[in-house]
Amino acid sequence: MSPLEQLGRLLLIFGVLMGILGLILMLAPKIPFVGRLPGDIYIKRGNFTFYFPLVTCILLSLLLTLIFSLFRR
Repeated sequence: MSPLEQLGRLLLIFGVLMGILGLILMLAPKIPFVGRLPGDIYIKRGNFTFYFPLVTCILLSLLLTLIFSLFRR
């Protein structure tokens, strides 16, 4: 397989993954509890709002680690 064919295949895979990620981000607000888990940091004072989804990030990291470890095997 030539280097251009490999690059083309890699770009197609990344494109499909980006499309799937975009679809997930579009549907994420409709999934209950995503981004509103206990342990997520939310501070609102006057006209200032700070939000950091700490527990959501940890759970997402664990889920992606599990998925990628399954694909590696």
